Amino acid sequence: MDAAAAAPPHADPRSAAGARGLRRHQYTVLALTFASYAAFHASRKPPSIVKAVLSADWAPFSGPRGPHRLGELDVAFLSAYALAMFAAGHLADRADLRRLLGAAMLASGAASAALGAAYFLDVHALSFFLASQVVSGVVQSAGWPCVVAVVGNWFGHASRRGTIMGVWNSHTSVGNIAGSVLAAAVLEFGWGWSFLVPAFVIAALGVVVLVFLVAHPSDAGLELEAMEVEMNGDGGEEVELLGEEKKEVELERDEDELELGSQLPRAIGFLEAWRLPGVAPYAFCLFFSKLVAYTFLYWLPFYIRNNAVAGQFLSHKASGILSVVFDIGGVLGGISAGFLSDAIGARAVTSVLFLLLSIPALIVYRTYGSISMHHNIGLMFLSGYFVNGPYSLITTAVATDLGTQDAIKGNSRALATVSAIIDGTGSVGAALGPLLTGYISTRGWNSVFFMLIVSLSLAIVFLIRLAKDEIVSKLSTRH
Repeated sequence: MDAAAAAPPHADPRSAAGARGLRRHQYTVLALTFASYAAFHASRKPPSIVKAVLSADWAPFSGPRGPHRLGELDVAFLSAYALAMFAAGHLADRADLRRLLGAAMLASGAASAALGAAYFLDVHALSFFLASQVVSGVVQSAGWPCVVAVVGNWFGHASRRGTIMGVWNSHTSVGNIAGSVLAAAVLEFGWGWSFLVPAFVIAALGVVVLVFLVAHPSDAGLELEAMEVEMNGDGGEEVELLGEEKKEVELERDEDELELGSQLPRAIGFLEAWRLPGVAPYAFCLFFSKLVAYTFLYWLPFYIRNNAVAGQFLSHKASGILSVVFDIGGVLGGISAGFLSDAIGARAVTSVLFLLLSIPALIVYRTYGSISMHHNIGLMFLSGYFVNGPYSLITTAVATDLGTQDAIKGNSRALATVSAIIDGTGSVGAALGPLLTGYISTRGWNSVFFMLIVSLSLAIVFLIRLAKDEIVSKLSTRH
C-alpha cells in the first residue's frame, strides 16, 4: 500500500489536524524529491571522476585522441537527455508522476551499472559505452519534469517560492558532491565500482519513491483550494470564508469552471508552452548557463588532475574529492539566488547579477587558482557560487513561475511541459559544453575558459530585456 492510498479522504488543511497533515506531506515530498534528484546527479558524476583513469590506460579513451572520445561519451548522454527531455515533460503532464519517477530511477540504476560492468567484463568497444550513455540519458530525462511537477503541485502557490526552491534545488550540488565522494572513495578498487555504488543508491531510492511518494495533494485526500488558502495565510494564520460570503465565492468558482469547461485540466501543448511569456528567453539563457555548469560537472576533476597546484599534481582520488568545493559553492549560490529574487521580487535581475559576477570569478580562478591550495579552494568555491546561482534559480523558481502564470489560468498540468522546455533547451547547451571542452582542451585550458566566458556573456544577453522590464516595473510602482 502506498502513502496516497493510506491518506484520509477529503482532509481539510484549515483544521488543526489538516494543517499538520498538510505540512507533514509537504516535508515528505521535499525530502523524497530532494533525495531522488540528488541520486540522479550522483549517478551522473562517475564519468567525470574516472576520466583521468580512462585516459591513462583504458582503450579507446587512452592515447592522443582520448580527450575527444571522452567528450563524445559526455555528449552521448547529454544529447540523448536533452532530446528526450521535451518528450518526458509532455509525458509527465499526463502520467502518474510517482510511477514514472520511480521507474526512471530504477532504469537509471541499471544503465549506470552497465557502465560499471564494462570494467569487470573488460569491454573496450566505444559503441558499448556510447549506447549505455544514450540509454542513461533517455531514462534520466524523466527525472527533472517529474520532481518539478510534484514540488509545484505542493508549493506552486507558496509566497516564498524562490527561497523554498533555492534550498530544495541544492539537491543538484548535493548529488554532485555525494557522487564525487562515492566514486572517488571506491576508485582504488577499480573504476567499475565508481559506477556500481551510485547505481545501487539510485535504484534503492527508486523503490522508496514508488512506495512513499504522494505526487499531488488530491492523492492524499486534500482539497487544493483549501490548501492554497493555508499556504498564503500570513504567519500561518487561518483564513476562512463564512456564511453568505463563502457561498458566493463557491458559486462564482462553479460558474468559472463551467465557463472554462475542459480547458482547465487539459495539458498544455508543446508549441503553446513555447509561446508563453518569458519561456523562450529563459530557455535560451539556460542553454548557455547550463553549458558552463556542466562543463565543470564533467571536466573539473580532469582539469584539477592535469593542472598543478603549488607546483604539485594531485592524485585521481584527491582531484575528484577536491572538485566538490565547486558544488559546495553551488549549494550556497542557489540558495542565495532564490532568497535574493524573493527579497527584490525580480528573477531576471538576480540571474543577470550572478551571471555578470561569474565572469570575473572564472578569470580569477584560472589565473590564480594554481598559486596554492588555499587559493584554489577559495576561488573554486566562488566560481561555483556564481555559476550555479542562476542555473538553480531558472530551473526551479522561474520554471514554476512560468508554468503557473496567469496566461494559462493556473493550469498545473502545464508545469512539467514548461520546466521540460526550459531544462531541455538548457541540456542542449549542457551537451555542447563538455563536447567542445574535449576538443578545445587539447589546445590549452585558456581556450576552454574563454569559451565559458563567451557563453556567460550570451546568457546575459537573453535576459537583458526581461531584467530591464523588471527594473522599470519596480521604479514605476514607487511613483
